[in-house]
Amino acid sequence: MSFRRFIGLKGKSPAGEVQDATVPGEEIDEKRSVTEAVAASNTSADEKPDEEAQHGVKKAEALTLAWTKPWLISLFVAIWFIYFINAFQQSITLNLIGFAISDFEAHSLIPVVFILSNVMAGALRLAVAKMLDLWGRPQGFVVMTSLTVMGIVLMAACKNVETFAAAQVFYWVGMDGMIYSCDVVTADVSSLRNRGLAFAFTASPYIITAFAGPKVAESYYEKISWRWAYGTFSIILPLVAVPLFTILWWNTRKAKKNGLLGRTPSGRTTLQSIWHYLIEFDALGVFFFAAGFVLFLLPFSIAESAASKWRSAHIIAMLVIGFVCLILFALIERFISPHPFVRFELLASRTIMGTCLLCASFQVGYYCWNSYYASYLQVVHGLTLAQAGYVSGVFDVISGVWCFVVGYLIRRTNHFKWLLMLAVPLDILGIGLMIHFRQPGTNIGYVIMCQIFIAFSGGTIILTQQVSIMSVAKHADLAAVLALLGLFGYIGGAIGNTISGAVWTHTMPDALAKYLPAEALANLTEIYDSLDVQLSYEEGDPVRDAIIKAYGLAQRNMCIAGTAVMALSLIWVLMIKNVNVKDVKQVKGLVF
Repeated sequence: MSFRRFIGLKGKSPAGEVQDATVPGEEIDEKRSVTEAVAASNTSADEKPDEEAQHGVKKAEALTLAWTKPWLISLFVAIWFIYFINAFQQSITLNLIGFAISDFEAHSLIPVVFILSNVMAGALRLAVAKMLDLWGRPQGFVVMTSLTVMGIVLMAACKNVETFAAAQVFYWVGMDGMIYSCDVVTADVSSLRNRGLAFAFTASPYIITAFAGPKVAESYYEKISWRWAYGTFSIILPLVAVPLFTILWWNTRKAKKNGLLGRTPSGRTTLQSIWHYLIEFDALGVFFFAAGFVLFLLPFSIAESAASKWRSAHIIAMLVIGFVCLILFALIERFISPHPFVRFELLASRTIMGTCLLCASFQVGYYCWNSYYASYLQVVHGLTLAQAGYVSGVFDVISGVWCFVVGYLIRRTNHFKWLLMLAVPLDILGIGLMIHFRQPGTNIGYVIMCQIFIAFSGGTIILTQQVSIMSVAKHADLAAVLALLGLFGYIGGAIGNTISGAVWTHTMPDALAKYLPAEALANLTEIYDSLDVQLSYEEGDPVRDAIIKAYGLAQRNMCIAGTAVMALSLIWVLMIKNVNVKDVKQVKGLVF
């Protein structure tokens, strides 16, 4: 019953007779007092954390209720620097990973390494969401930072490709958790209407590092070593992470002093606490999900190198066990787990599912054409390591600047769906054009043109899908839905890397066998496995020409696959509701 109807029922009987004799002035005073009481109640509720929320969410709300504007600005600056170091480090190391793996004579295993790290990072992101909601944002951030540093140190010191792959898993799980924690904190301290601009600001360092990183990577490779590229950041990263943790910890402490936070002792023993958190984190679900996706996706990249290929017993076993694990995961989440990762009501939302499927399709399309892109630019177009990095950086620079425009347009129009409906067809066009232009003899300008199309569309899709998935969630669910979006993104990335790896392993060796001169056939395996060996043949050499032809065939098939998958996004966009972001209130206190 509305407040207006409640007032209208007072004072008369059904027959129209007065029941309460009141003076008109007194009636007005009574109405005013009721209105003021409701307003006071609402204000009081807004000035306190949600009592029904999990402890980590309460701490986030208490923080924004307790701090001042300088702390808010400082937090955004601290997040910006974390993004800067992450972007700079990735801009350097992603340009060196081909050489690092080639040192172990395993260049063709690049997609396998990415699949392992992507799947584990995606699966564990849901557990990180639980950690942030149960323990708190600063605690989760510290754990993820520790994993990141451990991974970087292992990569710098590894002696074989197995250790490097394991280090990549630690690194990507940790770094993804760090950036994800920053995104959750950004959502905590911004309104939905301004969240696009907030995310655009925190991600803007990619504009700077896109061109700086490749040159630094080249210097590391030629003058020092790729190992020190990792070692340097194992020292820098912890130092840059300290300010954000300090801001979160100090203001949470301040909120406790102000009486905004209180916690009743659980009364559990140590063993009971361990069991409690195993249930809360859904450890069984994490295990089956991660195992299922790794076992199911890996065969697509390694089957060609197996003795009997797809008929090999271990390949068939991995596929079957992986599929069974995924089925068990679904059953556990639906019928057994008392605390599933995401509430069923959220999964039933067409906006959330449409956004997640869009994210997955976008990532599949992206990694289909991008997995061997740096190698392609060096081998086919004869670019240096730095120049290849500059071309790859076109996406980061243009999309980084464009995201500010997208964030402003969302704030100005209060809607985001119309931007997605423009961006998706443009992205399909950009990938589709690469089918024609990513061939031997094509001017590099046409390749860059396709990159520009994808940069505008990709920047729009990445930003708007974050706003989209949060537009139908409460504050208590923001970490969960962002984790779900990241999960689909990593699954998409893993599938994209699997497709590109499968195309590479099924196309490249046969193409090399077809095009290589007879005297070079003895070196086919060495050429296939090593980027350094491929680049050792001068441009114009018959062997280099044969390698370029093989690359052209593989790249064409990768781009066809990416275009086909991305076309599905036209359906996913139609599932998303056209939400008015101005009408959605999720956070409390002093926010952007």
